Amino acid sequence: MKKLIIRISIALVILIILGVVAVCLFLDAAVKRGIETVGPMLTQVDVKLDSVSLSLLSGAGKVKGLLVGNPAGFHSTAAIQVGNASLTLQPSSVFSSKVVIRSINVQAPEITYETDLKGNNLSKIRANLQAATGGTGGTSAKSDSRAGRKLQVDDFLISGGKIHVTVTAFGVKSATVPLPEIHLTGLGQGPDGITVAELTTQVIQAIEQAALQVSGAAVADLGKDAAGLTKGLGNTATGAADKVAKGLGGLFKKN
Repeated sequence: MKKLIIRISIALVILIILGVVAVCLFLDAAVKRGIETVGPMLTQVDVKLDSVSLSLLSGAGKVKGLLVGNPAGFHSTAAIQVGNASLTLQPSSVFSSKVVIRSINVQAPEITYETDLKGNNLSKIRANLQAATGGTGGTSAKSDSRAGRKLQVDDFLISGGKIHVTVTAFGVKSATVPLPEIHLTGLGQGPDGITVAELTTQVIQAIEQAALQVSGAAVADLGKDAAGLTKGLGNTATGAADKVAKGLGGLFKKN
C-alpha cells in the first residue's frame, strides 16, 4: 500500500511538471503570435519576433529578435530592431484583467530615424497607432481584443542603443549616433491600467524625442556634406543644398 501511494505521488508530481511545461510552451507561442498579430494592426507596419520565453514560476521572460518595419514610402527596411530584451512580471496577473509587469529592459536596440524634412518614420508609426485606436490610445471596434488587454509597467528601460539617422531630402545620407538612455516608470499604475497601444505610443514618442535631441548635429553635418557635393554643379544646385541644410536645422529646432 505504501509503495502504491509513493508511485501515485510520483506520478502526480510528474503530471504537474508536465502541465507547467505545457502551459509555458503554449503561453510562449501565444505571446509571440499575439505580438505578430496585434503589432501590425496597430502600427500598420510589419512586426516580427524570433522567440519569446516566459516562466510562470519566476515571472522572468526574454524576447529575442524583435523587428518593427517602416511605413510605406520610407527607404529603410526597419524602424526598430531589438536583439534581446528581458522582463519580469507578477505571475499571478497573467490570467487576470491587468497584467502587472515589474520591469522591461531593452538592451542595445538599433533605431532608424528617417526624415525627408516634412516628417519622419517614427512620427508616422505614432500617427498610425492613433488612427488605429481612434486617436484615443485605446482600442477601436475593429481592433483585436488582445490589443485591449490592460497592462501595468512599473519600470521600462532602454539602454546601450544607437540611432541610424537617414536624410532623404537631398539624396540618401546617413549617420549613426548613440541613443540616450530612456527610462519610463509608473506606466498604467492606476486602476484602469494602460493598453498595448498606449504603451507602444509612449515608447515610440520617447524614442522619437531622444532621436531629435541627439541627431541635430549629425543632420547638420549631413546637410553640409550635401552642399559640398554640389560645388561645381552651378549656383542653382548649391542653393538647393544650402536650403536643405538650413531646413534640417530648423526642423530639429522646432521639435
